[in-house]
Amino acid sequence: MSEKTIVILVLGILIFDFLLDLLLSFLNEKSSNKPIPEELNGVYDDEKYQKSQDYQNTTGRFGKISGALSLIVMVVAIGLGWFGLLDDWARSFSPLAPVTPLIFFGVLFVISDLMGIPFSLYQNFVIEARFGFNKMTLKTFFTDKVKGYLLATLLGGGLLVIFVLMVEVIGSDFWWYFWIVITVFLLALNMLYTSLLLPLFNKLVPLEEGELKKSIADFAEKVSFPLTQVFVIDGSKRSSKGNAFFSGLGKKKKVVLYDTLIAKHSVDELTAVFAHEVGHYKKNHIYIGTFISIVQTGLMLFLLSKMILNTEVSFAMGGEVTALHLNMLAFGILYSPVSRILGIIMNLISRKHEYEADAYAATHFAAQPLIDGLKKMSGDHLSNLTPHPANVFINYSHPTVLQRIRAMNLLK
Repeated sequence: MSEKTIVILVLGILIFDFLLDLLLSFLNEKSSNKPIPEELNGVYDDEKYQKSQDYQNTTGRFGKISGALSLIVMVVAIGLGWFGLLDDWARSFSPLAPVTPLIFFGVLFVISDLMGIPFSLYQNFVIEARFGFNKMTLKTFFTDKVKGYLLATLLGGGLLVIFVLMVEVIGSDFWWYFWIVITVFLLALNMLYTSLLLPLFNKLVPLEEGELKKSIADFAEKVSFPLTQVFVIDGSKRSSKGNAFFSGLGKKKKVVLYDTLIAKHSVDELTAVFAHEVGHYKKNHIYIGTFISIVQTGLMLFLLSKMILNTEVSFAMGGEVTALHLNMLAFGILYSPVSRILGIIMNLISRKHEYEADAYAATHFAAQPLIDGLKKMSGDHLSNLTPHPANVFINYSHPTVLQRIRAMNLLK
């Protein structure tokens, strides 16, 4: 494939992705104006429904503007050969692997993040604050940034060094060996996330004694769930939005409830949320998701091995010599259509799993508390109750709240 063809492909994929997201956003805006379905009556009164419309429109416009600016920067950078200039500059410090790729991606990461800071600040401290969601202080915002830089340097930099050395020593067959490395890393990350990484950003405390803990413990005993501890996370330090999640493999399983969720929901609703998370465990969804992620990673590395040493790709990205980091950057864009298709498949599986977890909670605890909790959460988050089916199909990892409620109503 010629250098010119590669450039056209890269730019075409970038523009196509932007236009597709633009189309989905437009369809979503139109769909959000539909009347509220009967099953969702009570989620909004007239005033709050208008507020939710304003929130959806505001975030939609902001997404279009930030997406357009990102596209422009990427097109200009590729067109003017900025990535090649950065490669030349990095080589002036050291032409040896893995130093040059570390400098290249390090500088690229910092520049990209610095360019994104004004957008993040506006998103959190203007848009989210205007609608009553943001609870983050500027100190927390920038402290998170510093911690993120340190983690990216330690974990991302370490993996990059291993990757580059494997390519240099093994050649295009590196992908088998690095697949093993990244698999071990992903498994360790899954097991240790709530123990080591999450506490760097949030405080986790055991759920205190009381009615909620007793209700959860009673349900766990009823369904033979090996409950060790339920944790509460201080999500309120950043946002008023609530959530819950299940983390870990083997004996490292943890259920985490946001303090904002606990503050706004009844004991029955929270127990139903816990039952939903137990449903994921009982149906082996965590293991299935982990296995699929590992397979996807192997596929990505195999495809990357086919172009990692390609000179034309490096030239297309503005380089004057073959450069692993330029080829990795191009691959990230060229892989986008594959990633999009795999993402749709993953979302289909994820939505199926959510239905199964809902059914488990409805069957083994009760459907109505979970329905009430979902409706309350949707109202608190100013959610779009009628998203366009195309957007749901492509982007949603969860069914819509309407779909979930209708599915649970059939089980009553």
